[in-house]
Amino acid sequence: MSLFIYVFYRTDKTLINQIIIQFVSSENYEKLKTTIRLSLPLNKHVIYSLPEGLWVFSITLTSKEFYLTLLNRRIHCVYIPLVYAVGLEFSQLFQVTKGRFDFFDIGISFVCWLIAARKIHTNQIPQNIFTMPNYNGAVCMLSYCIVYLAHVT
Repeated sequence: MSLFIYVFYRTDKTLINQIIIQFVSSENYEKLKTTIRLSLPLNKHVIYSLPEGLWVFSITLTSKEFYLTLLNRRIHCVYIPLVYAVGLEFSQLFQVTKGRFDFFDIGISFVCWLIAARKIHTNQIPQNIFTMPNYNGAVCMLSYCIVYLAHVT
């Protein structure tokens, strides 16, 4: 859902859209984007806040079974998506990154994080993400890397 919104409703300057344009051409991309937008108009909150909330939800689920050790302290990775989302909003507020600060984005991210962190349970024993390389750890790290595709070039 987030990818769909980014591709057809967000700026063409995101990295993922630049990649798609390279494959289908700018003209074909714009035609398809216009057709989708006319066929399925979306609310601005769905376009600008929901993708971040869905990302926080997904990344929280992949982070739940991991921790990292920093300065001899165990930090559960389940908190990283929320800290990142709130940090991103404040970096927009202080114009460190491109974008517009929005309390609604923080609210959506918090609700999505809360559902993933507290309502969906796993039976996994937490493990250090850097010392036990496995499939789940790779998926978790890849999930964080995917966020870069939403970067505005």
